[in-house]
Amino acid sequence: MAEAADELSAPLGRDSARGKRRFRLPFTGVQLLAAALGLFLATFAGYALFNDDPFGGEPRARVAIGPLPGDAKASGKVAETPAGKSAMTPHGSEQAANAAKAAAPADQRTVTIIDGSSGTRHDVAIGGGTAEKDAPVPAATVPGINPRLLEKGRYGMIPTTADGLKPITAYAGAADQAKAAKTPIVAIVVGGLGVGAAKTVDAILKLPAAVTLAFTPYGSDPTKLVERARAQHHEILLQIPMEPYDYPDNDPGPQTLLTTLAPEQNLDRLYWHLSRFQGYAGIANFMGARFVATDTAMLPIVKEAAKRGLGYFDDGSARSLAPTMAAAQAMPFAKADLTIDSVPTSGEIDRALGKLEDLAKERGFAVGVASALPISIERIGAWARTLDSRGVMLAPLTTAMTKSKSS
Repeated sequence: MAEAADELSAPLGRDSARGKRRFRLPFTGVQLLAAALGLFLATFAGYALFNDDPFGGEPRARVAIGPLPGDAKASGKVAETPAGKSAMTPHGSEQAANAAKAAAPADQRTVTIIDGSSGTRHDVAIGGGTAEKDAPVPAATVPGINPRLLEKGRYGMIPTTADGLKPITAYAGAADQAKAAKTPIVAIVVGGLGVGAAKTVDAILKLPAAVTLAFTPYGSDPTKLVERARAQHHEILLQIPMEPYDYPDNDPGPQTLLTTLAPEQNLDRLYWHLSRFQGYAGIANFMGARFVATDTAMLPIVKEAAKRGLGYFDDGSARSLAPTMAAAQAMPFAKADLTIDSVPTSGEIDRALGKLEDLAKERGFAVGVASALPISIERIGAWARTLDSRGVMLAPLTTAMTKSKSS
């Protein structure tokens, strides 16, 4: 009876729970998931803060195949084929491709890998033997950036001179100088590139290699586009944004050189622009009608660019002081004679190109400037294909600089 009474007075379910106590974690599944997520975020943040990789893991090595600019065989007149035989450097990438495919590669090659941020150079031997002979030869390779022509600036690597070698000679576009000396030449600069990848790539691929391309310092990855242009054998200029008369209503962009700034402030901004990419032969004004007409603002910029072995291209501003300042610094210089696509129609562009031809025949050279408009690219390309038959040569801007100086 006592057992029955105990059973009746016991709380319902007490016996069934006895001996079956379950193990319980001190936290819930949601708490565990939150802790794991927090650990992942902390690890990612620590890697981003303390890992010494300014490019966030993106590969930034430049590969130079063959001799560096400034070597005896890379002076701009001859180029080293894979077989080690010298040949005249062609104007067009198609000729370069044919020459490369026809030549047999050497038993061993050395690639020069250059760190884009520090300029450090590493030579690495690759390939050799039968396996390399079977490998396809690239149609175009990026000409090497000479690390001797770089120095560390506040914002990155900027051009300099070394042992008499200058960027304007190291990165000048290839041309038949003997032919240019006795033939009327026309140089064309297409500017405003780097912002707008589609139009930039169109200009790189559709324009003749002898057309000089001018890049602004803006854009998400100007280095990649400049390297692609140089791989197609285009000569490169860097456009420096300068103050126009209607600034700030018409604003060239960040870090614009201004007449209201002290010379050291404008030089600091110049260094920022110079560090954006490498491989250019000279600089050019991007807008800047007021700036290039102000001697106290313009002179320090011209002096600094000349000291660094760069040429200067003036887009044709009527009041520009650049011609006299460049002459005083013995700086290679050229000024646009006319804007080819000031009226962007087929007929007007063709007429402008005809005027350039006539001027070249009259004085030996002429220089035109254009934007990367689809109609401009199409008409310049069509005009260039028949230029030789009319006794005029299309040449890079540096060739016109040389010819204008001799004239």
